[in-house]
Amino acid sequence: MTRYLLKIEYDGRPFCGWQRQENGPSVQQAIEEAIHSFCQEKVVVMSSGRTDAGVHAKGMHAHVDIAKSTDPHSLFKAINALLRPHPIAIVGVQEVTGDFHARFSCIGRAYQYRIVNRRAPLTFDKGLAWNVHRSLSVPAMRKAASYLVGSHDFTSFRAANCQAKSPIKTLDRLDVYREGQEIIIEAAARSFLYHQIRNFAGSLKEVGEGKFTPEDLKDILEAKDRTIAGMTAPSDGLYFMNAFYRDVSF
Repeated sequence: MTRYLLKIEYDGRPFCGWQRQENGPSVQQAIEEAIHSFCQEKVVVMSSGRTDAGVHAKGMHAHVDIAKSTDPHSLFKAINALLRPHPIAIVGVQEVTGDFHARFSCIGRAYQYRIVNRRAPLTFDKGLAWNVHRSLSVPAMRKAASYLVGSHDFTSFRAANCQAKSPIKTLDRLDVYREGQEIIIEAAARSFLYHQIRNFAGSLKEVGEGKFTPEDLKDILEAKDRTIAGMTAPSDGLYFMNAFYRDVSF
Protein backbone atom coordinates (compact mmCIF):
# COMPACT_ATOMS: atom_id res chain seq x y z
CA MET A 1 0.00 0.00 0.00
CA THR A 2 1.41 3.39 -1.03
CA ARG A 3 0.13 6.78 0.04
CA TYR A 4 0.00 9.55 -2.55
CA LEU A 5 -0.61 13.26 -2.09
CA LEU A 6 -2.66 14.94 -4.81
CA LYS A 7 -2.81 18.65 -5.59
CA ILE A 8 -6.21 19.40 -7.10
CA GLU A 9 -7.79 22.23 -9.05
CA TYR A 10 -11.53 22.46 -9.67
CA ASP A 11 -14.43 24.64 -10.70
CA GLY A 12 -16.95 24.24 -7.89
CA ARG A 13 -20.05 25.26 -9.83
CA PRO A 14 -21.33 21.76 -10.75
CA PHE A 15 -20.73 20.28 -7.30
CA CYS A 16 -22.46 20.21 -3.93
CA GLY A 17 -19.03 20.75 -2.38
CA TRP A 18 -15.88 18.76 -1.77
CA GLN A 19 -17.34 16.10 0.53
CA ARG A 20 -19.45 13.16 -0.62
CA GLN A 21 -23.14 13.85 -0.08
CA GLU A 22 -26.39 12.12 -0.89
CA ASN A 23 -28.00 15.20 -2.43
CA GLY A 24 -25.68 15.70 -5.39
CA PRO A 25 -22.29 15.16 -7.06
CA SER A 26 -19.17 16.08 -5.10
CA VAL A 27 -15.53 16.61 -5.99
CA GLN A 28 -14.47 13.83 -3.61
CA GLN A 29 -16.84 11.36 -5.25
CA ALA A 30 -15.60 12.18 -8.77
CA ILE A 31 -11.95 11.65 -7.79
CA GLU A 32 -12.64 8.45 -5.86
CA GLU A 33 -14.56 7.02 -8.81
CA ALA A 34 -11.74 7.93 -11.21
CA ILE A 35 -9.16 6.20 -8.99
CA HIS A 36 -11.43 3.15 -8.66
CA SER A 37 -11.64 2.92 -12.45
CA PHE A 38 -7.84 2.98 -12.60
CA CYS A 39 -6.96 0.45 -9.89
CA GLN A 40 -10.27 -1.35 -9.17
CA GLU A 41 -9.89 -0.48 -5.49
CA LYS A 42 -12.40 1.19 -3.21
CA VAL A 43 -10.53 4.24 -1.92
CA VAL A 44 -11.24 7.19 0.34
CA VAL A 45 -9.62 10.48 -0.63
CA MET A 46 -8.85 12.56 2.47
CA SER A 47 -8.56 16.30 1.87
CA SER A 48 -6.74 19.18 3.54
CA GLY A 49 -10.05 21.00 3.87
CA ARG A 50 -13.65 21.08 2.71
CA THR A 51 -15.34 23.49 0.36
CA ASP A 52 -19.04 24.26 0.12
CA ALA A 53 -21.22 24.11 -2.96
CA GLY A 54 -19.97 26.54 -5.58
CA VAL A 55 -16.58 27.14 -3.95
CA HIS A 56 -13.54 26.60 -6.16
CA ALA A 57 -9.97 25.40 -5.64
CA LYS A 58 -6.62 26.03 -7.26
CA GLY A 59 -4.58 24.09 -4.73
CA MET A 60 -6.68 21.65 -2.70
CA HIS A 61 -4.54 18.79 -1.36
CA ALA A 62 -5.70 15.28 -0.57
CA HIS A 63 -4.11 11.91 0.12
CA VAL A 64 -5.12 8.44 -0.99
CA ASP A 65 -3.79 4.91 -0.32
CA ILE A 66 -3.41 2.63 -3.35
CA ALA A 67 -2.33 -1.02 -3.32
CA LYS A 68 -1.79 -1.29 -7.09
CA SER A 69 1.81 -1.00 -8.23
CA THR A 70 2.09 2.40 -9.91
CA ASP A 71 4.06 5.66 -9.72
CA PRO A 72 3.18 9.36 -9.38
CA HIS A 73 3.45 10.10 -13.11
CA SER A 74 1.25 7.16 -14.14
CA LEU A 75 -1.29 8.03 -11.45
CA PHE A 76 -1.29 11.67 -12.58
CA LYS A 77 -2.07 10.72 -16.20
CA ALA A 78 -4.65 8.10 -15.32
CA ILE A 79 -6.74 10.16 -12.90
CA ASN A 80 -6.82 13.17 -15.21
CA ALA A 81 -7.93 11.01 -18.13
CA LEU A 82 -10.64 9.33 -16.09
CA LEU A 83 -11.93 12.58 -14.56
CA ARG A 84 -13.08 13.90 -17.93
CA PRO A 85 -15.43 15.71 -18.49
CA HIS A 86 -15.57 16.93 -14.86
CA PRO A 87 -13.99 20.39 -14.38
CA ILE A 88 -11.38 18.86 -12.05
CA ALA A 89 -7.65 18.54 -12.68
CA ILE A 90 -4.92 16.81 -10.73
CA VAL A 91 -2.03 19.26 -11.05
CA GLY A 92 0.50 17.34 -8.96
CA VAL A 93 1.10 13.91 -7.42
CA GLN A 94 3.74 13.02 -4.84
CA GLU A 95 4.44 9.84 -2.90
CA VAL A 96 4.37 10.47 0.87
CA THR A 97 4.98 8.42 3.99
CA GLY A 98 2.26 6.31 5.56
CA ASP A 99 1.92 8.63 8.55
CA PHE A 100 1.31 11.70 6.37
CA HIS A 101 -2.25 13.07 6.53
CA ALA A 102 -3.58 15.76 4.19
CA ARG A 103 -5.57 17.39 6.98
CA PHE A 104 -3.58 16.77 10.16
CA SER A 105 -0.12 17.28 8.64
CA CYS A 106 -1.17 20.63 7.17
CA ILE A 107 0.60 23.61 8.74
CA GLY A 108 -1.27 26.35 6.88
CA ARG A 109 -4.02 27.12 4.41
CA ALA A 110 -4.54 30.01 2.01
CA TYR A 111 -7.76 31.30 0.47
CA GLN A 112 -8.62 33.99 -2.02
CA TYR A 113 -11.89 35.85 -2.51
CA ARG A 114 -12.58 37.59 -5.84
CA ILE A 115 -14.85 40.61 -6.22
CA VAL A 116 -15.47 42.11 -9.66
CA ASN A 117 -16.33 45.71 -8.88
CA ARG A 118 -18.28 47.03 -11.87
CA ARG A 119 -21.83 47.96 -12.86
CA ALA A 120 -21.91 45.61 -15.83
CA PRO A 121 -23.04 42.04 -15.10
CA LEU A 122 -20.56 39.19 -15.30
CA THR A 123 -20.22 37.11 -18.42
CA PHE A 124 -17.05 34.97 -18.41
CA ASP A 125 -16.70 35.27 -14.63
CA LYS A 126 -20.31 34.44 -13.79
CA GLY A 127 -20.20 31.97 -10.92
CA LEU A 128 -16.47 32.59 -10.48
CA ALA A 129 -16.57 35.95 -8.66
CA TRP A 130 -18.90 38.21 -6.70
CA ASN A 131 -20.22 41.04 -8.85
CA VAL A 132 -20.47 44.17 -6.66
CA HIS A 133 -21.91 47.16 -8.53
CA ARG A 134 -21.25 50.02 -6.09
CA SER A 135 -17.74 51.46 -6.09
CA LEU A 136 -15.60 50.08 -3.27
CA SER A 137 -12.78 51.85 -1.40
CA VAL A 138 -9.86 49.44 -1.27
CA PRO A 139 -7.81 51.60 1.16
CA ALA A 140 -10.69 51.49 3.67
CA MET A 141 -11.10 47.73 3.18
CA ARG A 142 -7.36 47.18 3.64
CA LYS A 143 -7.31 49.21 6.86
CA ALA A 144 -10.30 47.30 8.22
CA ALA A 145 -8.64 43.99 7.33
CA SER A 146 -5.57 44.93 9.37
CA TYR A 147 -7.66 44.89 12.57
CA LEU A 148 -8.53 41.22 12.00
CA VAL A 149 -4.97 39.90 11.70
CA GLY A 150 -3.64 38.03 14.72
CA SER A 151 -5.13 35.75 17.35
CA HIS A 152 -8.74 36.62 18.16
CA ASP A 153 -12.12 35.26 19.12
CA PHE A 154 -13.80 35.33 15.69
CA THR A 155 -17.36 34.65 16.87
CA SER A 156 -18.56 37.68 14.88
CA PHE A 157 -17.37 36.00 11.67
CA ARG A 158 -18.34 32.42 12.49
CA ALA A 159 -21.30 30.58 10.95
CA ALA A 160 -24.00 29.50 13.39
CA ASN A 161 -23.51 25.84 12.46
CA CYS A 162 -19.71 25.91 12.74
CA GLN A 163 -18.49 22.75 14.47
CA ALA A 164 -15.07 24.06 15.58
CA LYS A 165 -14.43 23.55 19.29
CA SER A 166 -13.28 27.13 19.76
CA PRO A 167 -13.91 30.44 17.94
CA ILE A 168 -10.31 31.48 18.62
CA LYS A 169 -8.09 31.39 15.54
CA THR A 170 -4.82 33.02 14.53
CA LEU A 171 -5.11 34.87 11.23
CA ASP A 172 -1.62 35.21 9.72
CA ARG A 173 -2.55 37.41 6.78
CA LEU A 174 -5.53 39.29 5.38
CA ASP A 175 -4.69 41.46 2.37
CA VAL A 176 -6.96 43.48 0.08
CA TYR A 177 -5.80 44.85 -3.27
CA ARG A 178 -7.20 45.93 -6.62
CA GLU A 179 -6.28 44.72 -10.11
CA GLY A 180 -8.31 46.79 -12.56
CA GLN A 181 -11.98 46.07 -11.89
CA GLU A 182 -11.14 43.16 -9.64
CA ILE A 183 -10.65 43.35 -5.86
CA ILE A 184 -8.80 40.44 -4.31
CA ILE A 185 -8.99 39.42 -0.64
CA GLU A 186 -6.26 36.98 0.41
CA ALA A 187 -6.25 35.17 3.75
CA ALA A 188 -3.82 32.74 5.35
CA ALA A 189 -3.95 30.84 8.64
CA ARG A 190 -3.35 27.38 10.01
CA SER A 191 -7.11 26.80 9.97
CA PHE A 192 -10.36 28.73 9.63
CA LEU A 193 -13.86 28.70 11.06
CA TYR A 194 -16.80 27.70 8.89
CA HIS A 195 -17.70 30.60 6.52
CA GLN A 196 -15.01 32.77 8.12
CA ILE A 197 -13.57 34.02 4.80
CA ARG A 198 -16.99 34.62 3.25
CA ASN A 199 -18.06 36.52 6.36
CA PHE A 200 -14.86 38.59 6.19
CA ALA A 201 -15.62 39.37 2.54
CA GLY A 202 -19.19 40.41 3.31
CA SER A 203 -18.11 42.80 6.05
CA LEU A 204 -15.17 44.20 4.08
CA LYS A 205 -17.51 44.90 1.16
CA GLU A 206 -19.67 46.98 3.51
CA VAL A 207 -16.59 48.87 4.65
CA GLY A 208 -15.73 49.51 1.00
CA GLU A 209 -19.23 50.90 0.40
CA GLY A 210 -19.00 53.16 3.47
CA LYS A 211 -21.66 51.33 5.50
CA PHE A 212 -19.01 50.47 8.09
CA THR A 213 -15.85 52.37 8.94
CA PRO A 214 -12.63 50.40 9.32
CA GLU A 215 -12.85 51.01 13.06
CA ASP A 216 -16.38 49.58 13.08
CA LEU A 217 -14.92 46.25 11.99
CA LYS A 218 -12.59 46.30 14.99
CA ASP A 219 -15.60 46.93 17.26
CA ILE A 220 -17.56 44.15 15.54
CA LEU A 221 -14.69 41.72 16.13
CA GLU A 222 -14.50 42.64 19.80
CA ALA A 223 -18.30 42.38 20.23
CA LYS A 224 -18.24 38.62 19.44
CA ASP A 225 -21.70 38.92 17.89
CA ARG A 226 -22.36 37.50 14.43
CA THR A 227 -25.62 39.43 14.10
CA ILE A 228 -23.91 42.82 13.88
CA ALA A 229 -21.34 41.89 11.23
CA GLY A 230 -21.86 42.01 7.49
CA MET A 231 -23.51 39.46 5.25
CA THR A 232 -22.03 36.14 4.23
CA ALA A 233 -20.58 36.71 0.76
CA PRO A 234 -21.68 34.29 -1.96
CA SER A 235 -19.69 31.14 -2.58
CA ASP A 236 -18.91 32.17 -6.18
CA GLY A 237 -15.85 34.25 -5.32
CA LEU A 238 -14.12 31.89 -2.88
CA TYR A 239 -11.07 29.82 -3.85
CA PHE A 240 -9.02 27.38 -1.78
CA MET A 241 -5.58 28.42 -3.02
CA ASN A 242 -3.11 26.16 -1.23
CA ALA A 243 -2.31 23.93 1.70
CA PHE A 244 1.17 23.95 3.18
CA TYR A 245 3.25 21.05 4.49
CA ARG A 246 6.79 20.26 5.52
CA ASP A 247 8.73 18.17 2.98
CA VAL A 248 6.19 18.54 0.18
CA SER A 249 7.43 19.77 -3.20
CA PHE A 250 4.22 21.47 -4.39
